[in-house]
Amino acid sequence: MMVKEESSDTPSEQFLKIGLDERTARNTIANNKVTNNLTAVIHEAGVTDGCSRTIGNLLYTVATKYPANALIHRPTLLGYIVSSKVKTPAQLEAAFSFLSKTASENFELNEFEEACGVGVEVSVEDIERTVNEIFEQNKESILELRYRTNVGDLFGHVRKRLPWADPKIVKQLIDAKLFELLGERTAADNEKPSKQKKEKPAKVEDKKVADDNPVQPSEEDLNPFLIFPNPEENFKVHTEIFFSDKSVLRCCNTKEMLDKHLKATGGKVFTRFPPEPNGYLHIGHAKAMFVSFGLAKERDGCCYLRYDDTNPEAERKEYIDHIQEIVQWMGWKPFKITYSSDYFQDLYDLAVELIQRGHAYVDHQTPEEIKEYREKKMNSPWRDRPIAESLKLFDEMRRGMIEEGKATLRMKQDMQSDNFNMYDLIAYRIKFTPHPHSGDKWCIYPSYDYAHCIVDSLENITHSLCTLEFETRRASYYWLLHALGIYQPYVWEYSRLNITNTVMSKRKLNFLVTKNYVDGWDDPRLMTLAGLRRRGVTSTAINAFVRGIGITRSDGSLIRLERLEYHIREELNKTASRTMVVLHPLKVVITNLESGCIMDLEAKKWPDAQNDDASAFYKVPFSNVVYIEHSDFRMKDSKDYYGLAPGKSVLLRYAFPIKCTEVVLADDNETIIEVRAEYDPSKKTKPKGVLHWVAESSLGVGPLKVEVRLFDKLFNSENPAELEDWLADLNPLSKVVMSGAYAVPSLKNAAVGERFQFERLGYFVVDKDSTPDKLVFNRTVTLRDGYSKGGK
Repeated sequence: MMVKEESSDTPSEQFLKIGLDERTARNTIANNKVTNNLTAVIHEAGVTDGCSRTIGNLLYTVATKYPANALIHRPTLLGYIVSSKVKTPAQLEAAFSFLSKTASENFELNEFEEACGVGVEVSVEDIERTVNEIFEQNKESILELRYRTNVGDLFGHVRKRLPWADPKIVKQLIDAKLFELLGERTAADNEKPSKQKKEKPAKVEDKKVADDNPVQPSEEDLNPFLIFPNPEENFKVHTEIFFSDKSVLRCCNTKEMLDKHLKATGGKVFTRFPPEPNGYLHIGHAKAMFVSFGLAKERDGCCYLRYDDTNPEAERKEYIDHIQEIVQWMGWKPFKITYSSDYFQDLYDLAVELIQRGHAYVDHQTPEEIKEYREKKMNSPWRDRPIAESLKLFDEMRRGMIEEGKATLRMKQDMQSDNFNMYDLIAYRIKFTPHPHSGDKWCIYPSYDYAHCIVDSLENITHSLCTLEFETRRASYYWLLHALGIYQPYVWEYSRLNITNTVMSKRKLNFLVTKNYVDGWDDPRLMTLAGLRRRGVTSTAINAFVRGIGITRSDGSLIRLERLEYHIREELNKTASRTMVVLHPLKVVITNLESGCIMDLEAKKWPDAQNDDASAFYKVPFSNVVYIEHSDFRMKDSKDYYGLAPGKSVLLRYAFPIKCTEVVLADDNETIIEVRAEYDPSKKTKPKGVLHWVAESSLGVGPLKVEVRLFDKLFNSENPAELEDWLADLNPLSKVVMSGAYAVPSLKNAAVGERFQFERLGYFVVDKDSTPDKLVFNRTVTLRDGYSKGGK
């Protein structure tokens, strides 16, 4: 059983713990009524130890705006907020409205949830589609007003259609769409004409939208680390009390112990990123890095890169080297690189002390017997063996005198606890396996449950941060440190990062790699960080994505892949230079241009390129033989089609308008071999459609031939890990190779890792498989729109 003590924090400290900024906390303290309300809400919600900033802001709104006639229902609402079922201001407003009209003590939860949009997930794709539709409907007005357009109006239209959409994403997509439509702000855009302001006062409805939807701060402005206490508070934050039939254990440091710790650390924050080197890191580890390295950076502290290398059978030098490299690539600099194996002697000595204190024993049960006894809450037959006997046997284990599997050292915890992780966990096991870091010095190895918390203590970690599946191990963590009488770090668990259409289990990833379902750990279809890097994703885009998700304790939700893709596009749109590549070439012969006549035209690397900046342009040859996408030609035209068709004109981007005059078909009268066209050198023709293209750079010599790999979701289902036959869900079209693509000549010297936007197609990166004779490109992500007239 676990009992929470009353928090001894001042109201100001409590307000900071729930994520309020210092100014808001000060203003709240100055108002006795709000202070009392917020303090009551914090205790009622059970978040006296802190919560995420998002939840804290919602709790603040409850304290300041909750309808007085519905106080009886406030605990129910707070439960929904803390569990992140009600997680947006719009949902909270809907809850206020519903509860204020509910006079009876009881109400139907399903009606409440429906009224508040509980469980409704609005995808980035849905928001993006709605934003596009609203922009299309208001395009004329937006083009006229440009950046004077009332963004609150646009926001209100989206909210009306998608009331439960994430307002931050709505704001980001509206801003991105404005930039896409209008380009960079001009000097005129920044002017504020007073006449218009007087002639057209804001409407009441507009004011309401603006009030209801304040401009959301950018993700980079948020500080998700405010929820964590300072190191000097580590004597009072551990207020859990665990009961057993023998003793009451309070997990907290003594003042003397904390003073010794603070002297060793200089009062700084010390964290650690502790991966096990048994595979490549995936995007879930990016979140773990962000939390641990990010907190240390935010507080001007130190973060270890510590290899949790206590299982020599699964660990390899390749993984150790990869982890160090990928941490650096992600932009983090470890304070020090350490290994759990560095402390094997300390861990062994402390295990001896644990036995001497009567808290551990050598056991001879088989794994099957241990499992059965733990399930039945039965003590091992060897649990009460004499201390001297366990010490002797443990020494024999260390010296290799006992066979593998014939003995373990187990911690003597609490077999009657409600927590399965207190059922005498294994501390040491025998493995006659050389270790990748310590060699063959040891034949007994500590378990994670034994080593992890002790090494945290030995390295003076102030904040031991891990994912929620370790929450039930917190009791064991503190039990062991208390049993040894050594310093205890602050432990906090956060939700795992799970993304749709992929698997994150290292076991499943290892299976995919070793059974050749994918092309290695860095296959661009995997959510490994090496795979994402090879796909062209930047570390800054990954970190922005992770920061946007936050580090809350709400668990169980899948983050849509589209949300990651949004951040990738946001960055690549600013950093990837534009170029032209045709994936499925269709030959177009321009009959009114002389064979062998080559014109060198200028194309823009950037949409806002200025004419006086030569570096912002590249040369593209134009001749009488050009190639367009097969999909950009149809035999039958239609009103909503902007491609080329018989008798129709299109503009070749950066070049000239062309008009189809003839189509050459194969003997089957269906397959198109060649299109013939005439170009308009005067450019007087103004077609609506704009196509990308490449041309022969000299007579009879084809364009630069490249290979393009189109990557898509690895699995068809959003959550393949839940499927019994998860391998059957693999997407057979997750990798499509276009070996006959054509590119402009300027790409010939592109370097491995260089990123481009192929106009109208998407973002691509040069793959490591490229050779001097043939470039290989990986598609990172598609463009926002399925069809883009001019690309951007």
